[in-house]
Order: sequence, then C-alpha cells, then structure tokens
Amino acid sequence: MSTHSISLTLVPDNAQRLSSLCGHLNEHIQQIESFLALKIQQRGNCFHLSGTESAVNDGSRILEALYSATAGGSTLSPNMIHLALQETRNLENFSTEENEESVFIKTPKVSVKPRSGHQRQYVRNIQRFDINFGIGPAGTGKTYLAVACAVETLIKDQVNRILLVRPAVEAGEKLGFLPGDLAQKIDPYLRPLYDALYEMLGFEKVSRLIEKNVIEVAPLAYMRGRTLNNSYIILDESQNTTTAQMKMFLTRIGFGSTAVITGDVTQIDLPKGTRSGLVHVSKVLEGIDDIGFTYFNSKDVVRHRLVQRIVEAYEKYDLQSVSQLANQDSAKSNDRDN
Repeated sequence: MSTHSISLTLVPDNAQRLSSLCGHLNEHIQQIESFLALKIQQRGNCFHLSGTESAVNDGSRILEALYSATAGGSTLSPNMIHLALQETRNLENFSTEENEESVFIKTPKVSVKPRSGHQRQYVRNIQRFDINFGIGPAGTGKTYLAVACAVETLIKDQVNRILLVRPAVEAGEKLGFLPGDLAQKIDPYLRPLYDALYEMLGFEKVSRLIEKNVIEVAPLAYMRGRTLNNSYIILDESQNTTTAQMKMFLTRIGFGSTAVITGDVTQIDLPKGTRSGLVHVSKVLEGIDDIGFTYFNSKDVVRHRLVQRIVEAYEKYDLQSVSQLANQDSAKSNDRDN
C-alpha cells in the first residue's frame, strides 16, 4: 500500500489555539494518529501528515475542523476529538451531493448533527418513513436522535404530542407497589428520554408540556386499545417487548403519526424462553416498503471512547462463543455418525 504525505499550515498562527488542538503532551495528536493509522509531525502551525491517501485526507480535514473549533476560545478534550473522529467513519454510503443540512436537527436549546453514516441514514429514514427501527448497541445515539427528531417535529407543529413508551420489564409485578402515580412509577425506566428532552427543551418547558399532556409518559402495557393520531411515538428498549406486545404497539399507530422503535438485541431482559418482539419483528417486516430499518454497530458509538472498545470486545466474545458451540455440535454429530 503506497504512502502519501501532505503538509498543512493552520492559520492564524496562535500558540494558545495550537496548544488546545494538540492537547497535553500531544495526546490529541496521538489520538488522531492511532485512530486513522497515520503519522503526524508538527512544528509550530505547520503539520506534516503521512499514511494512506484516505487517512491523510481525513487527518487534514479533522485538523482543520478542530482548529476552527478553537477560534472561540474553546478548549478541546479527548472526548471532543473522539466525536470528531467518529464523523469520518461509515460515510461512504452517502453521496457527496447530499445536503447535510437536511439531517441537521434543530431544537430550541441545541442543534444535533448525526456523526456517522448509520446515524445519517437513521435520521433520513425518520424524515421519510412513518415507522422506523433503530437497532444496535448502547451508545450509538438511537434514543437521543429519536428524541431530537421528535422535538423538532413538535416545534414545527407537525404533530400534536410526543409519547414516550418503554416496557418496564425490570420492574415486573413490583411496578404496582412503587410509590407515586403512573408517571412516577415508570419514570426510572424513561430517564434517558427525559434527559434528552431536558437538554433540548429545558426543564421548565418539559414540565409544562407534561402537565398539558403534550408530552405523555406511557408504559407499554397501557397502550392497548388506543389509536394514536398526529403523534410522535418513541418505543425505547423494545428488545424487552414480547412478540404480542410489539404487534399491539405497531397497530396503535394512526394517521399523521411517526413511530420510532429503538433497541439492542444483545441486552434482552425477558424471562428465559420468551421471544423478543424486536428480534421477531425485524424478520416479519423485513422487505416491506415504507418501513425504515437502521442497524448500528460498534463504530457508531458516540459515548466515551472506551464504550466502543467494550462493545467490540463483547461482539468478539459472542462470535467466539457461537463458533465454539457450532464446533461442539459438529463434533457431537460426527460422534453419532461414527
């Protein structure tokens, strides 16, 4: 594989901004080198990058973007570097002619930009289809992006309300013995959704919308018999639905509504022997037009950089376990044949 190299000069030449870009003892530069598998040499505001053509081009764009981010006096952190690097991954599925503004989600408090190809596909699917599934490991932005899209849609008056739905599998029959009203009982299981809403709308605004029932909290078990028109419905942690619950939920959706169903099939908490509704529905509805499926993987993780390594380690372990079981079954079969 041929080695390419380019020289890059960042302007203006500002020692404080360059220090923020490079990090303590050049930790940010080392982070970029490790992620992109390239070599970066620096002297002042001049950088020399060497590696594969794609790595060098990505590295050049990242350095320029990060340096621009320091213009307002912002101090870069390793996590900010990690998020910027994530944006370089998995974008090959999208044409360069696509308008990035169309997947830039605007809410009253923050603007949200998808950071990977799968995240962009997810948001585009939500904008296009009435029913969407986001399936993948923790930390890939499934729930956060769904909430951002819901808030944007509500602010634009495209829906009348937002419904937050989640199966309370962990509580089981104990749910009825928890103190407080229905919302208070289910609150612990909807905390990730609330946190996202607070960030995008503010605590007081969210509280007022909940009081007016514009934002509604509903455990999955209480959805039966309802028809949801002009609503934005998010079913979170859907891997913990049964097949019957998933069918019930999907058939609640009425006119003018959008439903986003998120889940991680590697973290199913259902009783042993109970089939996950998410696993089942992904096979039942596969290939049906006007239903969006987005599958995330460890490369889409946008949390702490160690989360990505943890997810990858579990994926590797699970694959090895499946391979070992297959070998054991094959050996038993051979023994019986002999």
